[in-house]
Amino acid sequence: MIQQNSLLVPMEGEQVLHLRHIYDPSCMGDAIFLLHGAVENGKIFYTESNKGLAPFLATKGYQCFVADLRGRGKSKPAISQLSQYGQTESILEDIPAMLNFIKKQTGSYPKFWVAHSWGGVLLNSFLARFPEHKEHVKACGYFGTKRSLYNNHPSKLIQANLIWYTLAPILSKRKGFLDARKLKWGSDNETVKSHYQSMEWAKKKPWIDSDDGFDYKAVIEDMVLPPILHIAGSRDKALAQPIDIKKFMEESGKGIQEIRIYGKKQGHKCDYDHINMLTSPHAITDQFKDLVDWFVNHQA
Repeated sequence: MIQQNSLLVPMEGEQVLHLRHIYDPSCMGDAIFLLHGAVENGKIFYTESNKGLAPFLATKGYQCFVADLRGRGKSKPAISQLSQYGQTESILEDIPAMLNFIKKQTGSYPKFWVAHSWGGVLLNSFLARFPEHKEHVKACGYFGTKRSLYNNHPSKLIQANLIWYTLAPILSKRKGFLDARKLKWGSDNETVKSHYQSMEWAKKKPWIDSDDGFDYKAVIEDMVLPPILHIAGSRDKALAQPIDIKKFMEESGKGIQEIRIYGKKQGHKCDYDHINMLTSPHAITDQFKDLVDWFVNHQA
């Protein structure tokens, strides 16, 4: 029987990070760290009724630790006009704190990583900053992860060029944060800083940190990262087309990487988009199954 409980990771000041621990008490296997993307939280990976990727992985014997980055999901306090942090803090503080917390809970760092969308960019950025940590990771699975957008599909021009690059900066500065949940642009909000930093990278600008000038691309291009399976949805036209994912792969080191497209044309049960690649019930026998096989094949 799959169980869930919330774990709280204390940070400096009033900040508390939330991890959702999803597991089968009869089979407490290797740990998996799951990280959401922009305007999201960890619920992209699970429901409290045990639907989604994390509960599925738990049925295979893995312990899943689903992250809520600072201010998102059940992490406290929620994002407001007082929130001054951005993705630099996610890379340098949130991710390390959660990984260290998991090690204290289980005795070792998570052997497998899973990310959705921008979460994969943050994880690779973390490895650029902390290259010694890649020795703890056996394999990764990234769902719809890209850094910069190269495609010119009409829906991309609307969702990225019009909304993310033009309207979002205006509205976020006016309110003091990007109220994406109220605007129905996502399931969670973003700070002004996190939106700005992710927007700049998505515009095909250099993979450089706006806080301290750290050059992620220069560091990571010579690294051998853990094996990464990149999952693309055939209906993901705006946010992560194969061209976008392949460009991210090119700047993500020299390790083993593979991209697989999931849709009816490829013999799968559904034409997956950026969200239902993780929420569709059909995913269990398509990309979820392949992800487990990827982990098994690279666990040695």
